[in-house]
Formats: sequence, C-alpha cells, structure tokens
Amino acid sequence: MTLLITGATIIDGVTDKPVAGNAILVEGNRITAIGRSEALNVPADAQTIDLSGKFVIPGLMNANVHLLVNTTLETLLRFEGRYEELITEAAQVALKAGMTTVFDTWGPRRALMAVRDRIDRGEAVGSRIRCAGNIIGFDGPFSGDFFGKAAEVASSWFVDRVNATWVENSGRHLMWMTPSQVGEEVTRYIERGIDFVKYGASEHGALAAGAFLQFSERVQRAIVEAAHAAGRTAQAHITTVESLRMALEAGCDLITHCNMTGPVPIPDETLDLFSRTQSGAVIFPVTEAGLAHVKGAVSDHEWTMWAASDINARNLIGSGAPILLANDGGVFAQEILREPWLKATWNGMPEQEALGRLATGHFAWLRAMEEKGMAAMDMLHAATRNIARAYRVDHDLGTLEAGKIADMLVLDKNPLEAADHYRSIHAVIKDGGVIDLARLPEHPLLTRDLPPPLEEEANFKRLLHHGARLPGCPSCVSGGH
Repeated sequence: MTLLITGATIIDGVTDKPVAGNAILVEGNRITAIGRSEALNVPADAQTIDLSGKFVIPGLMNANVHLLVNTTLETLLRFEGRYEELITEAAQVALKAGMTTVFDTWGPRRALMAVRDRIDRGEAVGSRIRCAGNIIGFDGPFSGDFFGKAAEVASSWFVDRVNATWVENSGRHLMWMTPSQVGEEVTRYIERGIDFVKYGASEHGALAAGAFLQFSERVQRAIVEAAHAAGRTAQAHITTVESLRMALEAGCDLITHCNMTGPVPIPDETLDLFSRTQSGAVIFPVTEAGLAHVKGAVSDHEWTMWAASDINARNLIGSGAPILLANDGGVFAQEILREPWLKATWNGMPEQEALGRLATGHFAWLRAMEEKGMAAMDMLHAATRNIARAYRVDHDLGTLEAGKIADMLVLDKNPLEAADHYRSIHAVIKDGGVIDLARLPEHPLLTRDLPPPLEEEANFKRLLHHGARLPGCPSCVSGGH
C-alpha cells in the first residue's frame, strides 16, 4: 500500500519545531519522502489521508515493559501452555495505546520470541517486540527474587517447570562462576535468539531491599563484552548507587530504573559519569499525586526510597544523560488489581497515576516528567529517538525521516503544549498500515471483566471477613482480635 498523509502538523523528532504544510509519502512499510505534496513523486494508486488539524509524531516506544508480568501462581496455573496468547494480548494493548515498539526486559524467552516473530512476519497485530528473556543472574518467578511463596504451596514439578521457562542457563548459579565462565554462558543464552542482554548488577529487592551486589565489576564487564561481541546491547538492573556506578563503568548501553537507588540519592560524580558515557537513563518517575498516594500507604523507611527516587529523576533531567521513557508496564488480571497489597506499589495508585499499567502508564510517565520540569521536546525524544538510539535501532525507528519504517502516532492535540495531549490518540500507523484500534485486543484474557458473581457467593458466610467482628465474642467486642 502507498499512503500520502497530508494536512497534519509534523513533529518528526529531528527538527526543533513542528512543521506545518508538509506531507508524508509512505510506500510499503517505509517513509519514502517528506515535503510539500506538489513536490513529491506520488504514485497514481496512492491512498491520501487528510489529517488536517492533527499532529503526527513518531510511534511511541517503551524501553522497559513486561508483556507477561502477571506471574502469580493463580495466573500461570490458569494459562499454563498459553503464554503466547497473554503476550499477544499485551502487545495489542500497547499498540492501541500508541506504542509501536516495546522492549521486553524480563519474561519467558521462547514465548516472547514466538510472538515477536509472528508480529514481524505480519501474522499477528501488535507492538513490535524486542526481548531479553531472563535477567541474567536472576532466578525464576517462583523464587526469592520474585514470588517465592508460590514454591511453598505449588508442587515442586510445577515450580521447577515455571522457573526453568524463564531462567534456562542464565540464573543465580552464575554468581559462583569466574568472569570468563559467565561470559560463555551469556553467549550461549544470546545464541537462543534474544535481541539484547539485561543482567542484575544488584539483586531484585525481594531478599534484601537492594542491599547486595549481584556481580563483581569483572563479571559485569564480561557480560557486557559478551553482549557487544554478539552485536547486542547490554543493560543493567540496578537498585543501589554503587551498582549504578559499576554498571556505567562496565560499559552498559542502558541502565534500567536508574533513579531507584534505595534511600541514597545518586552522587554528583555518578551523574557526571552518566553524562560522559551517554548511557541511556531509563527512569521510572511518579506524579505528585502518585507520590502522595504512596506516602500514605508505605512505611517511613520505604518512603525514604520513594523520595530518593524522585530526587534522582529530577537531577537526571539536567545531568546530560539521554533519558528514556519506561514504566515496567504490564497487563494485570482484574482480580489482582483488587488486592490490598497492590496499594503500596505504583500499580495500586489511582489509574491516572499508576506507572506500571501497560495501557496508561506511559501517559503517567510523561505527566510526571512534565511536573519535574522536563522540556516538552525532550520528553518526545525520551519516548522515541533516545530509545531507538540506546537500543541501536535508530537506523529504522525513532524519528520520521525518509528511509525509516513508517511508525506514526496521530494526535488530536499538540503534545508539545501539554503532556496529557499524548492521550488524544486519533490513529496509530505501524509498518505503513493504519491500525484498527477498535479491534484491540482481539482476544481479551487478562483484560476482560471479571465474571458475574456466582449464586453461591451471595449465600457465602465467612467466619471472619476483612476485620468484621463476631457478635457475642468477647475478644471481638474488646478489639482483642
């Protein structure tokens, strides 16, 4: 198909200001020319799309998502053998929300790659996926790194099956090895077809709240070198200021959630190192309303970590580091969103502020960074060009230029005037085709509504129900329970 897009104001991610009056010519899945309509060599069979009054920007990207993030025991039991369906649903949720490319930084490698390839071949609709598989050095979903309680109630067979699906040869056993041995194992993992490497510079936080370093500096350099030798980018998961420094010195191309350094803000010397290395700063910011919600839901100690992450996000804006939009975005089952424990996370905030929601979290990211003083064009670059550069796919993606893949987002309102205008999605164009947004997701699973209550639920009598008191019980009356 050949498209001629006319009438819109174009914000291409290259020039400093929007351009009105130009047209975009798309042939196949690539932009072939941008300029005045009368000056373009438009084929006779071109379909013209008049977008007068609209704004066209590069398709949004997300530097850190988890298309199968809902790894509770309940969900993985229910959908065992159907992970690809869940990933496809999530990729369609992302596309509907304007993200034409997403980078999945932790998930089941084989299922992610299968969906990635189907979308690339045009056999399925969804955001373009690039994936890392497991985080090098981490154990599986049913482990102390993530949700260890599942191992206490599920069979060891199922626990091992789930953990193996994520980990393969890339897990915690690498912590015992020499740098060269770790490099060899990472090379073997890369050969299975992942697009980039992510490793744990420090632990996940479930065991010691970010207190220990996962790998030595020598091992981190070996991991990065293995990735680069295979033509892949390398990124680090960090949770402390020292793990951040070590990852930068190891040569990482990106640092994931680099503003989350426990209760200690990033020192100036490390901010300077960010600027010198030009490593991508993947930031997880929270809006003022979101922070107010969290402050009322967490302990004083936990709040020191949230407060430090907010200081870091503000300081990184002026550091000279290339900032990347990311939000750990995923799709959560409706029943999980009702759980009380979620309240103390960025998924338990009111939906407008909830950073971790795949469908809306990137809008919260943009508004949070606007509140912290980031310039409007810099935010656009953080959601497009900077991500493409950091992942080394900027020859194809990230800006609207002749020769690049035709991924575009059409907005009703100018995004440079207010971050909330990114929500005004009029159309999504991916690979040169206009996406039928009304169809997505095509087969709702986690996004579908909860089933209606059973007849039995209306008659269900609980012994104790969320703090309810038993009539006549002395302890209940006195508050002893």
